[in-house]
Amino acid sequence: MLGSTHGTLTTDFRARVEACGETPRAAVHSSAAPSADDAVPVDVSGRPLHTDVPDLDRFFRPESVAVIGASDTEGRPNSGITRQLIAWAERVGARVHPVHPTRPTVFGLACHASVADLPEQVDLAVLLVSDPLPVIEELADTKVKFAVAFASGFAETGGAGAAAQERLAAAVRRSGLRLLGPNTNLNAFEEFRDDLDGPAIALITQSGHQGRPVYTLQELGIRLSHWAPTGNEADLETSDFISYFAEQPEVGAIACYVEGLKDGRSFLLAADRAARNGVPVVAVKVGRTETGARTAASHTGKLTGADTVVDAAMRQFGVIRVDGLDELQDTAALLARARRPKADGVVVYSISGGTGAHFSDLATEAGLTLPALSQAKRDELHQWIPPYLNVANPVDNGGHPVGDWRGRKIIDAILADPSVGVLICPITGPFPPMSDRLAQDLVDAAEQSDKLICVIWGSPVGTEDAYRTTLLGSSRVATFRTFGNCITAVRAYLGHHRFTAGYRSPFEDAPRTPSPSYRKAKALMRPGQQLSEHAAKQLLRAYGIRVPREQLVTSAAAAVRAAGLVGYPVVMKASGPQLGHKTELGLVKIGLTSASQIRDAYRELTDIARYENVPLDGILVCQMVERGVEMVVGVTQDDLFGPTVTVGLGGVLVEVLHDAAVRVPPFGEDQARAMLTELRGHALLEGVRGAPPADVDALVEVILRIQRMALEFGDELSELDINPLMVLPRGQGAVALDALAICR
Repeated sequence: MLGSTHGTLTTDFRARVEACGETPRAAVHSSAAPSADDAVPVDVSGRPLHTDVPDLDRFFRPESVAVIGASDTEGRPNSGITRQLIAWAERVGARVHPVHPTRPTVFGLACHASVADLPEQVDLAVLLVSDPLPVIEELADTKVKFAVAFASGFAETGGAGAAAQERLAAAVRRSGLRLLGPNTNLNAFEEFRDDLDGPAIALITQSGHQGRPVYTLQELGIRLSHWAPTGNEADLETSDFISYFAEQPEVGAIACYVEGLKDGRSFLLAADRAARNGVPVVAVKVGRTETGARTAASHTGKLTGADTVVDAAMRQFGVIRVDGLDELQDTAALLARARRPKADGVVVYSISGGTGAHFSDLATEAGLTLPALSQAKRDELHQWIPPYLNVANPVDNGGHPVGDWRGRKIIDAILADPSVGVLICPITGPFPPMSDRLAQDLVDAAEQSDKLICVIWGSPVGTEDAYRTTLLGSSRVATFRTFGNCITAVRAYLGHHRFTAGYRSPFEDAPRTPSPSYRKAKALMRPGQQLSEHAAKQLLRAYGIRVPREQLVTSAAAAVRAAGLVGYPVVMKASGPQLGHKTELGLVKIGLTSASQIRDAYRELTDIARYENVPLDGILVCQMVERGVEMVVGVTQDDLFGPTVTVGLGGVLVEVLHDAAVRVPPFGEDQARAMLTELRGHALLEGVRGAPPADVDALVEVILRIQRMALEFGDELSELDINPLMVLPRGQGAVALDALAICR
């Protein structure tokens, strides 16, 4: 019953509870309007600069729990769920209050007929009903803090389900409680081992089964503290849990399986909080391919977002994206437990020269730094390793030294080198007794060192005592089963600590008030229209971005006069609000050096425009800029993240090579420069084939000015494209030769 807060169970609810013999499904939902969002500090375009961390303590450790729709009838799904909830509540010290309209007791506990009959205010209400909407409305007056809805049949099913989910979300906003789900599961109420110590992994998943590999890390001695199965995220979302987990002292890393993001901005704010607190976030994000994106939408009903933007946004805010669940578990485990590195150098140490060379190739290709050990260090190692073996890095011991006292001496000597932060020892297969002695020496050394030791145990069997007992029994050695997972995890470990060591939140410097440039540019905007090239360049000029000398003319005679003022040679281009790709239509003439060429070009351009039925506001007579590197800089609107800034190779190369880098505002100069280093064509900016280095500082300045424009206009600017931006030789600046702008 819409808006009912009197606290009695309706007849419909009785019927639904009685009929609930399968996993609850969503039924018919009432319509409701959302309430206004709470005010928070915002940037110049009205987007939030921070979000409050939800107080989820009472969700994970409630004092009292109501199970609505509780059952103890054998064979019913609700009975199994109720039994598990009672066991979980006992573990966390919570009182359980079953609610069912016809049962006096459930599993020996007094059962209440309605929400109104609950003997106390509860922290958590678990809804085992097919339609949670009426129950949410009945809970509104009870001041319950949290609710969980298992019911499915919402946004994951399509349009009608999405509308039903929005009605549910609106009811949640009115009620004041926070909801997990719908379409969630029991993972939040799993039993976690309490005999493990050290920093823990907190787990967030939108598909419960995909979190199982991380959950089972407990069997390898790695602690888990929380599991948040977010489901369809009608209210509580992945971002809420990242923000909360990043504040928990026991959490050493956050592992996520994400199918779709509910809100891109909230995700970035949560990732920013984790980065400021130094808590690594490792994520599998579905949607790299069109197939994956479609499947994710059918599962959780969310936008997956353009994957290039998602990927860039994650890197920008330090979220470590991995592809496989095995990588997720191994990387999260290492980041949770390893101490901050003393150095970035990695040394590979092995029994076999072939193994060391193979692993070193892969590690170097992945970007790890393998420094050559000093001659003094090599001389020291050759005290115990035969002189004909290579010990520069990788270190090949030849096998025999690991079988006696020399093995430990070698390990200690490597770890004592100040350039070494990580020692990696690949053991491709058990070779007792040498492999047993090597494993024990590595574990003993790790206990006495503040540097990271990683071991790859390559045996496909995995039952060997050296692996199961010695290596997995150590809380200091990170043990892997594959080369690839070890490299991925170590690269993430070193990268995370480099990132957080110098991290400054970009939201701290985000503009709060419009700039004078914005006020000038605002007058040039035409809502719902594409601007002509001339008008788009005026927009850039308002933000201090250099454009060529040019004049807009409407006659051949005026064009000749303009060319004299601009200076030969010139470029002539048609300019109109509906013109995009002018070159394809023959509406660009370059290298004009005389009055006769100007007059001929004017007639030809206007004739083509009439033939193509393209309206013009005139012909541009432009300064010709030839020497430089052509780049493209632009702004587009992303469904999840809003305005994004793109930089790439200019001209036709951006379309042919797709060599571009993306960032989500706000970002600083360091990120602008990082965009350039990500480009495959970055060498062009450094100067190739005798060309001088380009003015990278000027290019970075343009990127930051375009970012300011994107921030200030928000969604008013649907698209902006500077192509090409000619980056001149160092010290000479950059010039926007062409521009396109579309107003929303």
